[in-house]
Amino acid sequence: MEPNRKVRKQGLEHFIKFVRELPCPSPQAMFQALHELGYRGQEHARRALCLMAYRHVKRIKRIYVDGIDRAELPRKQNFLFVGPTGSGKTFLVESLFGKILKLPTALVDITTYSETGYVGQDPSTILTRLLHTADENPMLASIGIVCLDEFDKIASGQNNAIFAGAGTTKDVTGMGVQRELLKMLEASEVVVPLDLTHSSYADHVVMSTADIAFIAAGAFSGFQQIAHRRAMRDSIGFGREQATSASDPDAIAVDFTADQVENVANFQAYGFLPELVARFTRVVPFKALDADTLKDILRSDVISRMAREFKLEGFELTVTDTVLDHIVGDALKRETGARGLASTLTRSLEDVAFGSFGVESGGEVRVVMRDDDIAVEID
Repeated sequence: MEPNRKVRKQGLEHFIKFVRELPCPSPQAMFQALHELGYRGQEHARRALCLMAYRHVKRIKRIYVDGIDRAELPRKQNFLFVGPTGSGKTFLVESLFGKILKLPTALVDITTYSETGYVGQDPSTILTRLLHTADENPMLASIGIVCLDEFDKIASGQNNAIFAGAGTTKDVTGMGVQRELLKMLEASEVVVPLDLTHSSYADHVVMSTADIAFIAAGAFSGFQQIAHRRAMRDSIGFGREQATSASDPDAIAVDFTADQVENVANFQAYGFLPELVARFTRVVPFKALDADTLKDILRSDVISRMAREFKLEGFELTVTDTVLDHIVGDALKRETGARGLASTLTRSLEDVAFGSFGVESGGEVRVVMRDDDIAVEID
């Protein structure tokens, strides 16, 4: 047997073994596993993605292990996540596909890309990043997951939404990138550079996107304004009053309704090609996290990690419930969602950590409320 054919055969055998051994828990089991990993809230979105993930793995197994013709099976699914910052969009993707299912998963900031021929990364290198997460194995990469973060930022100059920074960026990274993504989100053959380089002479490989699932995520600032404006234009009487009163142009942590995100015309008005939005099987709205969910995340994730660090340094860390309520209230006021939880506590503990880590023999550190402010006591 020729050396190249032998290598290809060994690569195929390794790939089939990988697919055969891929875990495929039920959607309900995935849902529970996410909870055990510390994911809180967004039950509707979690259920939708767990079912999508189950179908993705089962489809791959049926094609590559059972030998079922791809044409006889449903097409791969792409999802679009729409919701405020800190609501758990990318964390959900990383936890489910990267940690539970252990599929090659690439988290990509789409704002760094531009249309082919312009300054910025070529969209084809999105798949280069996926290739790197698959240990440079194109076959493994071809069944992976790509999460396109900050997806709303590639809205074209047609976007009529009002948000901070509007009109300060070049449209070269908008509609051009959207056009480049069109073929990628469908089943197509893409020439993928092996390295993140601008050179057209770099080594490359041809990859099919027929089995790669794309999940786009964005906050879509100003989207609700557009949806309400269009609803107001199309409604009369009482409906018009409802559409007008529901819009808050200054709100960041807004909730999107199913009707708003399932209307392709709203995305077109925002600055997206309707045919690109149509490439997404489901548009899933994420809600701003409420106080109870934020408190649960703060206690079970942020504080538990910090307490572990302090324990390794010889200190017992305790945080009172009143401090938790204060931190959650601050995150809600600043509309930062789960992302803002760690910053307040970290800032409060910085002086103690700086003065004690690696120096003191140990003790107890208590975080309490004193005169409506966070205070730290050391024994």
